[in-house]
Amino acid sequence: MLATDLDGTFLGGRQADRLSLYRAIRASTEVQLVFVTGRGAESVLPLLSDPLVPDPDYIIADVGATVLHGDGRRPVTPLQWELSTRWVGMDPILQALHDMPSLVRQQVPQERRCSYFLDDARLLDEIRERLAHLEVDVLYSADRYLDVLPRGISKGDTLRRLAAHLGVPDDQVVVAGDTLNDLSLFDTGYRGVVVGHAEPALVEATAGRPLVHHATAPGAGGILEVLRGRGGFGIPAPELPTGDAQLVVVYHRLPYEERRVQGTVVRQRHTSPNGIVPTLLGCFDRGRQGSWVAWTTHHDGSGATTHDLVDEARYPNLVAAKVPLADADVERFYKKFSKEAFWPVIFSFVERARFIEDDWQHFLEINRRFAHAAAAEADRGALVWIHDYNLWMVPGELRRLRPDLRIGFFHHTSFPPADVFNVIPWAGQIMGSLSQCDYVGFHIPRYAANFLDVLRSHAPVEVLETVECAPRFRVHGGALAIPRMPARVRTADREIHLGAHPVGVNTRAIRTILDDPARQAQVEAIRQRFRGLQLVLSVERLDYVKGPLQKLEAFESLLAAHPSLHGQVALLMVTTPPAPGMEVYEEVREAVDQVVGRINGRFGTLAWTPVHYLFRSLPFEDVIVYSAASDVAWITPLRDGLNLVAKEFVMAQHCVDGKGVLLLSEFAGAAVELHGALLTNPYDVEGMTRHLHEALHKPDEARALHIKRLAAIVERNDVDAWSREFLDAMAGAHADG
Repeated sequence: MLATDLDGTFLGGRQADRLSLYRAIRASTEVQLVFVTGRGAESVLPLLSDPLVPDPDYIIADVGATVLHGDGRRPVTPLQWELSTRWVGMDPILQALHDMPSLVRQQVPQERRCSYFLDDARLLDEIRERLAHLEVDVLYSADRYLDVLPRGISKGDTLRRLAAHLGVPDDQVVVAGDTLNDLSLFDTGYRGVVVGHAEPALVEATAGRPLVHHATAPGAGGILEVLRGRGGFGIPAPELPTGDAQLVVVYHRLPYEERRVQGTVVRQRHTSPNGIVPTLLGCFDRGRQGSWVAWTTHHDGSGATTHDLVDEARYPNLVAAKVPLADADVERFYKKFSKEAFWPVIFSFVERARFIEDDWQHFLEINRRFAHAAAAEADRGALVWIHDYNLWMVPGELRRLRPDLRIGFFHHTSFPPADVFNVIPWAGQIMGSLSQCDYVGFHIPRYAANFLDVLRSHAPVEVLETVECAPRFRVHGGALAIPRMPARVRTADREIHLGAHPVGVNTRAIRTILDDPARQAQVEAIRQRFRGLQLVLSVERLDYVKGPLQKLEAFESLLAAHPSLHGQVALLMVTTPPAPGMEVYEEVREAVDQVVGRINGRFGTLAWTPVHYLFRSLPFEDVIVYSAASDVAWITPLRDGLNLVAKEFVMAQHCVDGKGVLLLSEFAGAAVELHGALLTNPYDVEGMTRHLHEALHKPDEARALHIKRLAAIVERNDVDAWSREFLDAMAGAHADG
């Protein structure tokens, strides 16, 4: 049993020593770890979410007045009951000391103790005299900290009770501390270590004790001095070999597609030029030494990471490090658990979330595989850029393996507020992992603010810097608008930089498509097909988060309220099917089919179909053509991290000198960035109806100015600017640190 104080002891010293000690404890199957601290139990809980710190088997908190199991919440019975019965309560102590101005109550969680700051030790006799009629002890340490405890209770006394309760022999216990507050640990007679740079009063009080080692190294290094002499228990695990990649991208998808043809795995480029994959590939255009860590289901079954050159001509120094997963792993980890547990919470549909512990353990294992692959690829001090929520636990494991790395994380989704996110049973562990990042990026400031609020609910946080959101982002007039955002925070001994970086679109690719005469002919053909009608375009993936039923209800309401629009407007609803195996969306599809049929049956004529519904994936080029040919883009998700379709519409209209109107949900992240977009609340059917009517009747001159203003934003902040901005911010965060 290793029973150790925390601050200045187990959590103190050089980082290399801490990681060596923590690694050694994890590697041992025989050692029981006990945190013994003056902190309140509530203040210890954040450590349980820190992926670097080993989980304790037991916690003795409140200077010995609290004893818990390692989960941090369950009391050890009957020990805790005995401690509680010996406590006189806070009120008589507060009353006895209330008129002593030199005593300042510590503003920290306290159970079964009263803790003060006292800078004048000459008052100790008076304090003890005032409390003499109560069954309490007074402990003073570090010339500042005064604790009033139940009579006979101390760190050492409670540790002795716990060891006896567990049947641990005296010669199997090692204690460690650094202040006079820890003296009772050494009074137990157990073997112990006073770590380097300890409080002189503790060094003096333990001098000459044969079982106490006075270490040279501070903190964890001092503990290692003792443990290394006990049969090699503290020898660090071998360091993971490093690679030579200067930039490691960790993403669930490979930078190319793999498929099996007649028993052979063949590769092809991703079909869409506007996805995140081409953008990240652009980071390696200039020959940067890099690796791309992603899964593959095409492997030999050995479990080893395999390597392929991505494109020897275009990216000669970019290697794909392929983490082998079975089809069943992908089905469970990505298509089922991530989508059924995390996706609903991310978008604030908590009632749809399903949490299964076995699936969480599988999720952890997949994230560990990604982390180990990234650690093996990265050069010393390299930048590792991790992407999206299904890899939430990679940063914590990666920091444990490679503390030298610069770790960045980008959320491609929204990030919900604390009261929503904390529905996740493993929220503390997730935040503990993300807090190991040097830089965490989001689409918009609101998500960064939400991240801070969630972090605050799991650990003490100090905000070091905030920044104004204007002029780039809306600060009022939208559901997601805020005036300032956190830019730099500190939790424990780590500093985390936060940033807002909305992903852009590939403006060059859109312009190239619409410069093609064949595509121009397609645009004209669509306009002719819908001649005499205003074409309202909706392009969204089939997902309850996108609010397809609310949109159809609003369109039906529009036609019912405005008969003059019959035969004058058409809704082209392009719905991309979900990936195979996503049963969670089947009920949404059935409901959409029914409502589309109802609207067309109610209002349609032989000459006019109100809703044109395409349930299939369209090539990116076709989406751009439809965007150029339409009059209104109606993008109304109930929640959306950003929404690139809105930006694609704006750029397509700009390329053909169009006069389209962007009608956008105020709950889409893009609404905060796209100043001038017509915003609507997708939860307000009457409001959506009114705003669509307004968009359809917007004058041509106002439409032209509308698109021009939006296009300037989209062109300035394209997808290449996004990747450069994020990497520059990462580099700046490292320089500041």
